[in-house]
Amino acid sequence: MKIGVLALQGAFREHLNMLGTLGAEAVEVRKAEGLPELSGLIIPGGESTTITKLLDIFGMAEPIKALAKKGMPIWGTCAGMICLAKELPGDISGVKPLGLMDITVRRNAFGRQVNSFEAMLKVKGLDEADFPAVFIRAPLVEKTGKGVEILSKLPDGTIVAVRENNLLAISFHPELSGDNRFHRYFVQMAKTYKA
Repeated sequence: MKIGVLALQGAFREHLNMLGTLGAEAVEVRKAEGLPELSGLIIPGGESTTITKLLDIFGMAEPIKALAKKGMPIWGTCAGMICLAKELPGDISGVKPLGLMDITVRRNAFGRQVNSFEAMLKVKGLDEADFPAVFIRAPLVEKTGKGVEILSKLPDGTIVAVRENNLLAISFHPELSGDNRFHRYFVQMAKTYKA
């Protein structure tokens, strides 16, 4: 089993390191050719405009969509959540999401970098202690479709983690938390996928 981390831009090294703590085989993905051999793909945080443009430039958007439809687990964190969304309200000039998840996502919902924060979250599927979530220029989920399961909310009710079948999206950066439980959750999803 091999888990890919999209390595076009953003916090991909930290995801690779976190997967390494679990003993998972993790690889950097920069070309479409490497996608079919994966059991799962992580789209990391970074700059959503840049990531979506590079997905198009490198011819990766359509292969990722096809693999998602075949059931390959894909996990978007922060900017990765934006990439997976069907709808992005407001000014989204330059951002072309993959449109895979039935969610409406608002970019930079909590403000600029100086408004970054941490929160302890209860997460469905992580039955142990609360998860230490790191929010940096984070998006939020404004609306979910019928098939989308809400995994976590902030105390004010803001949706920050969702799953729709083989697709997982979270607003925050678990790779910066020092806690590998979210990565373990995704590895378990990847174990169920038969390419």
